[in-house]
Amino acid sequence: MTGSRNFAAALARLKSAGLRPTKQRLALSKLLFEGGNRHITAEQLHVEARHQGVGVSLATVYNALHQFTETGMLREVVVDAGRSYFDTNVDEHHHLFYVDEGRLEDLPRDSVGLSDIPAAPIGCRVERVELIIRVRRAAG
Repeated sequence: MTGSRNFAAALARLKSAGLRPTKQRLALSKLLFEGGNRHITAEQLHVEARHQGVGVSLATVYNALHQFTETGMLREVVVDAGRSYFDTNVDEHHHLFYVDEGRLEDLPRDSVGLSDIPAAPIGCRVERVELIIRVRRAAG
């Protein structure tokens, strides 16, 4: 890792989430959050980390992403069974998923009108409502 000042934001983010700032977590946090909001898979982050000279296994990347999600730093967006993206924008919003491209795009919460949401079962509360609109390029 280069100068500690380069990791100040990553360090602060991890400490505020209550996570121990290991070398791997610091590096992954810096990669994830330094460029604004994004959607990324564990595999994509692993490749980025390796290109940046971060010696980290794919299993460690998955573990860190799940820890970041559990602490509210990220939101996991499951688009298909076994296919998840991790979203650095944790504000309430929806998504547009381009099936052909495997690309996820944010939709502002207010751009989608939802009505007639069923009441939560007795003893439960609705935590949040997330909508994923899947689109495919039209042929021709």
